[in-house]
Amino acid sequence: MYRGRKVADLAKMSVEELAGLLPARQRRTIKRGLVKDNKKLMTSLKNKDSVRTHIRNMIIMPDMVGKNLEIYNGKSFEKVEVMPEMIGHFFGEFSLTRGRVQHGAAGVGATRSSKYVPLK
Repeated sequence: MYRGRKVADLAKMSVEELAGLLPARQRRTIKRGLVKDNKKLMTSLKNKDSVRTHIRNMIIMPDMVGKNLEIYNGKSFEKVEVMPEMIGHFFGEFSLTRGRVQHGAAGVGATRSSKYVPLK
């Protein structure tokens, strides 16, 4: 379900009707028209079940549900399976560009107090 409508009903809607249900930023993007690269991605998604892409600003549409995407995060391709809850979000939201930092022991030149590393 998305905003009280089933995914099958959303897939039958025209793009303009669907735009009325989306948040403001996504609605504005759709009303201005999709870029050539986004249109090319849409056609390739209709023909294939999995696609690799660098496009992170594409909005997830109802007909993409169930497809497998590999979205580039600047270093590698992250595998994403599109689910109904993702409708209206951008591809980039599911392929994060910054990883979590895990600090190691203190480096050369560190003070004595900062060199203490707990055992746990």
